[in-house]
Amino acid sequence: MVAETKFFGTIDIDDDKIITFPMGIIGFENLTKFALIYDSEREERSKISWLQSMEEPLMVLPVINPIDICDEYTPVIEDELLKSIGDPADIDVLIFVSMTIPSDLTKMTANLKAPFIINTAERSAMQIIVENADYEVKYNVYDAIERLKAKDGE
Repeated sequence: MVAETKFFGTIDIDDDKIITFPMGIIGFENLTKFALIYDSEREERSKISWLQSMEEPLMVLPVINPIDICDEYTPVIEDELLKSIGDPADIDVLIFVSMTIPSDLTKMTANLKAPFIINTAERSAMQIIVENADYEVKYNVYDAIERLKAKDGE
């Protein structure tokens, strides 16, 4: 599928890379076809990927695996919710959270409260609101990375 994108121009996405969000995503319920893309020009793959709408070129969200910023991220997800995306096995579940990346990177945040749950086997996904009270909508990514570096002795 050929797609127009905000950051990467016109790109060709294999049909088997398209992820369907049957209910859309929060605030964009009418958009259901997305792809995860990253800047392939870089030598090393960035931890940040882009959730790009295949239907609206300007709709793109930076996303990250929450484990990369919060090593103890364990959202409570009701099994019943997962049935709507094919009831995936644990090995087929991929979780991303959206980010806000301002010009001042020390103010970069991630939304740990509303992750994207992807069934990689079915290429079906949904965005949910988790019940975990300790997960913030504006979790400071910069501070989290600094904490993880200190913990790892970097």
